[in-house]
Amino acid sequence: MTRFALMIILAYVAGSVNFSILLFRFLGLQDPRSRFSGNPGASNVYRQAGPVWAAVVLLLDMGRAAAVSLAALHLLPLSRVPWIGMALIVGNAYPCFHGLRGGKGVANYLGFGAVLSPWAALAGVAAWGAVFARWRKAFLSSFALVLVLAVGMLIACGAGPVPLAGTLLTAGFIFWRHRRNVRELMAERR
Repeated sequence: MTRFALMIILAYVAGSVNFSILLFRFLGLQDPRSRFSGNPGASNVYRQAGPVWAAVVLLLDMGRAAAVSLAALHLLPLSRVPWIGMALIVGNAYPCFHGLRGGKGVANYLGFGAVLSPWAALAGVAAWGAVFARWRKAFLSSFALVLVLAVGMLIACGAGPVPLAGTLLTAGFIFWRHRRNVRELMAERR
């Protein structure tokens, strides 16, 4: 098996470990997917368990993603690294350990991208904050973060067809995972 295929599999499996679900089980709380947005991400953990546990989940998701990113950087050509990020995000969204019902991948993309482009991660977090301050919608803020990270990914990995396709598919997939949020916002505006 090639290194690339092995890294795709390992990234998917790593992304399939959902820290919020495991943390809620450990704390004796109801599955985080059962309330509010139904998403096991940091925002929903914040709503259910407060800022400390949300920060713990965010840091665990980012740390895992950073480790996957570092492994990919050491084992693969730079142009293929964005595809490992895609596998990680797909694992987070459709986790084999949690009934294929997972998150949207934003924290994972942040951790993954921070290794490749720390400046883009910082700029993305600033963009997230600016958009949230203006519109108070976490998913819109996530779109700003992902766009900045995607630009940073392309600058770091090159804009050739292989990294471009991996980056665009990953960002597009994260946006697609937020389609329910977009529909709800459109319904509010009518």
